[in-house]
Amino acid sequence: MDKLLYVAMSGAKETLRAQGANNHNIANASTTGFKADMTAFSSRAVSGPGFPSRVYATDSSLGSDLSPGPQVTTGNPLDIALNGPGFFAVQDAAGNEAYTRAGDLHVDPSGVLVTATGHAVLGDGGTITVPPASSITVGSDGTVSLVPLGQTPLATSNVGRIKLVNPPGDTVAAGADGLFRTRGGAPAETDAQTTLTSGVLESSNVNLASSMVNMIELARRFDLQIKALNTADNDGAAATKLLQSS
Repeated sequence: MDKLLYVAMSGAKETLRAQGANNHNIANASTTGFKADMTAFSSRAVSGPGFPSRVYATDSSLGSDLSPGPQVTTGNPLDIALNGPGFFAVQDAAGNEAYTRAGDLHVDPSGVLVTATGHAVLGDGGTITVPPASSITVGSDGTVSLVPLGQTPLATSNVGRIKLVNPPGDTVAAGADGLFRTRGGAPAETDAQTTLTSGVLESSNVNLASSMVNMIELARRFDLQIKALNTADNDGAAATKLLQSS
């Protein structure tokens, strides 16, 4: 009886974990530049004496799906989308370098180029400061150019270049804040082959239809495991009653 209880209990717990990751993907189906979390179930034997036949299910994270999401043309010169794999660098809340593909940028009141979530965009020499300008453009190599207020287009000047990187996918991991970082913590090298397009945003790569189907499947699996727990409880009560009567 305890085997049934253990299998059903561990399965229900891990199914809830998988449902949490799946729901997180669904909640971010419309988040710019979001990369879906990937999970998978696996079986593990319980170690230790007396447990040779105990096996429980675990829901393991496989990292993030780094495939590009669909691109949407906005016409906003400060909306950027990377062409192919890679990231652009930003400064996280702790002041460290992190990476993202969410390219909905703007200039904050202090003149710093930031993402929609307020993370300062990093260039070759740190954060990029943009003085008052009549127009701002971002080149394919990440160069930020502007025409100062009151000047003609002939007075265009560069104020910095967004740091573009392309580390191997297995060397980066997403954090709780949605930003990516290298697993060792060291800053990634600038990649001259990585380019971007201005006036375009990359949408989330979550497949909403697939995630909804997965949510229903996980809910049914959880319900089945709870029924198994109830069955084990009822069987145990019936066995106890039978022993007492005998």
